[in-house]
Amino acid sequence: MIIPAIDLINGKVVRLYQGDYGQKTEYSASAQERFDLYVAAGAAQLHLVDLDGAKDAAKRQLSVIRDLLKHTPAPVQIGGGVRTEQDVKDLLDAGANRVVIGSTAVKDPQMVMGWMEKYGAEHIVLALDVNIAADGRRLIAVAGWQQDSGVTIEELIERFLPAGLKHVLCTDISRDGTLQGSNVELYRSLAAAYPQVAFQASGGIGGIADIEALKGSGVAGIILGRSLLEGKFTVEEAIACWQDA
Repeated sequence: MIIPAIDLINGKVVRLYQGDYGQKTEYSASAQERFDLYVAAGAAQLHLVDLDGAKDAAKRQLSVIRDLLKHTPAPVQIGGGVRTEQDVKDLLDAGANRVVIGSTAVKDPQMVMGWMEKYGAEHIVLALDVNIAADGRRLIAVAGWQQDSGVTIEELIERFLPAGLKHVLCTDISRDGTLQGSNVELYRSLAAAYPQVAFQASGGIGGIADIEALKGSGVAGIILGRSLLEGKFTVEEAIACWQDA
């Protein structure tokens, strides 16, 4: 599945380079215009990151999100600083079909497993951002990529499997926002090891060839952000490539 994505700051569509708020690109089209374009092109799932909420939960753009989702017929998964059960509830109430949880899943897995039990594992996506160490270990970074958790992605997935883990959005940090292609081997090995999990590949997609490279890897979806915003290819072209598997 092709999953177009937008990041929001103060209601505006932006893109950060390598997660750095200091390296921000702002795009002219509104979030609604973007989502309308993606839905018209055939997108069956969308992805939204509230970067204001990621920085400060008190500044979560709930009214903007609510309005956006009300006028968007496709399902939208939403993340950005989800730290409490109230955050999960607020986003689901606003219309999100899934809530994307990052650092909190690493720091307090027991609490997040409780949310999965209460709201349904199908409504929770774990967003696991990895740095690949020199020895090959895939270590999860937290706190906006500023800290190494010391936990490998495999260890965390194993921890969550008994809770019915269904969705994992995995980003190789070194590829994010670079348009240099995704880490196909990372996704291939994870999908083979955990066939019961639907993996979403994120980071590095710069052209149709990068989507082509992920076919057969076992990933269930591909998150497309900067490549679509910068017109490297269209959603229609991406879907056509992915469906031609």
